[in-house]
Amino acid sequence: MTDTIAKVGPKEVLMELWLNNQAVSQMVTAGRRLIDFLRDDLHLFGTKEGCGEGECGSCTVFLNGTAVLACLIPMEKAIGAQVVTIEGIGTPTSLHPVQQALIEEAGVQCGICTPGMVMAGVDLLQRNPAPNREEIIEGIAGNLCRCTGYQKIIAAVQRAAQETK
Repeated sequence: MTDTIAKVGPKEVLMELWLNNQAVSQMVTAGRRLIDFLRDDLHLFGTKEGCGEGECGSCTVFLNGTAVLACLIPMEKAIGAQVVTIEGIGTPTSLHPVQQALIEEAGVQCGICTPGMVMAGVDLLQRNPAPNREEIIEGIAGNLCRCTGYQKIIAAVQRAAQETK
């Protein structure tokens, strides 16, 4: 008599959540990261994977109103949640003030850090509509930029704060 091992395929899970103010319901392979669900299954490529280790901030999204790193979040944590990605911030015809200010202040170069910087800036301005320079530096501290440097990004957040008063 030979032992046989039943081969079990990947488990599936029903992902039901509110994503950028729209209901999403989709069966997907379980046990992955939120960033993989967003990019691979939903084709939302705005959320970038810069490091995959929670060090760079490029994958920042809002989960129930809290800024989190999608590369560190099991996607199942988002079941039933409100998730906002960079695609849910502003529109092509009406940019969020942080997005507009980044353009006007030339705070964008390669674009890898941009979604995370926007999300960090939006998060900061929601919590503190009139941050000073030190508060802005602290607010974007978890986001690495290898191209633009930080001065133009800080200036952009300062400008967005002025315009949202």
